[in-house]
Amino acid sequence: MLKKMSLPKNFWKLLIWFWLVFCATFAIGTSFSDSSAQASDRTFTNVSLEFVNEYKLPKQKFEDTPVGGLSGLTYDRVNDTFYAISDDRSEFAPARFYALKLKFSSNKTQPTLDHVEVIGVDLLKDKMGHTYPKGEIDPEGIALTGDRSVLIASEGVTSKGIPPFIDEFDLLTGKWLRSLPIPSRYLFGATSDEATSDPNSRVSKPQGVRDNLGFESLTVIRDSIGDPYRVFTITENALAQDVSPDLREPSESRFLHYLVSNIAPIIVAEHRYLVEAIAPPVNQIRVNEIVAIDRGGHFLTLERSNGSAGLSAKIWQIFTGDANDTSSIKSFRVTPNVRSIRKKLVLDLATLGIKLDNLEGMAIGPRLADGSQSLILASDDNFSEAQFNQFLLFRLKIAN
Repeated sequence: MLKKMSLPKNFWKLLIWFWLVFCATFAIGTSFSDSSAQASDRTFTNVSLEFVNEYKLPKQKFEDTPVGGLSGLTYDRVNDTFYAISDDRSEFAPARFYALKLKFSSNKTQPTLDHVEVIGVDLLKDKMGHTYPKGEIDPEGIALTGDRSVLIASEGVTSKGIPPFIDEFDLLTGKWLRSLPIPSRYLFGATSDEATSDPNSRVSKPQGVRDNLGFESLTVIRDSIGDPYRVFTITENALAQDVSPDLREPSESRFLHYLVSNIAPIIVAEHRYLVEAIAPPVNQIRVNEIVAIDRGGHFLTLERSNGSAGLSAKIWQIFTGDANDTSSIKSFRVTPNVRSIRKKLVLDLATLGIKLDNLEGMAIGPRLADGSQSLILASDDNFSEAQFNQFLLFRLKIAN
């Protein structure tokens, strides 16, 4: 015979109390997620940048290739080597990436970037093992995987119908290894407007990345060799189907999050990223680089601008943790009510007081002689005599 279980005298009071606490917590969480002002204080980590110095890489050739167009930067901490992708579309030499050694002074009071040396070059090979033909690739982003390979992002070539890609290549030979999946909404083409009143007369609209506005940023998070790793990228600007008719509004780029393992790489999530709105004298703003600063959804992004006042850039801290997943949204014009990635300005480089070139690369580098963490920016000289490959050194401070 089962013995009847007796409940504590105050059981129901405790149960009601826990329920009220849960409801209150849920209500607070809901109001918190809807309040940008409150979230700004709680979701961002304390990040600051201190400018140290500038170094200009002299015009030069390395192994019969012109060193230039440095569009992306990544750092190998084990071997103390930087890698930079050239955005040469195989016009001046075959598509390639360079290995660089950056020399920092040992002055513990004021360590500086004293020299940049090109120490190697790798030519990218396509799936057939050949270098890419002229005009059939637009390499813009680079990130180390930790497997002696690099990920390279290409914006594609819209005029030739060549799609964008994020592919993995051998670090030493440039051999093609595999591709990450690219959703169909990023590929060039046309979509039908399902909202037209006459189903037999649909209006064709463009879709996919626009010319020279595809994948240019890449960053990788990996805990240890052998483990799966995460890859993050942002389109430079809005996809064709996401372009707003009001150019005064922020542009709606898309942020992709991959999980890469020995099995097939998969897309974990996608989010909306708002590029700063254009205002005179600026006539162009693009997302050129992303760097992960922790494993909690915090990143730094580099948005480069251009206009009648010249080139400039801003570095933002972003937080992805409470952004809506937009993987199922074909166009933000159809589904506008989306919670975007949060942003907070870290540094406006226009305040540095130096002439800025076409800054496109950004990487966290080694510790400096004074113990501080370095952050390095690099510019794309567009293979122009009027421009230069500029390297900027910063102290990066992240509060725990």
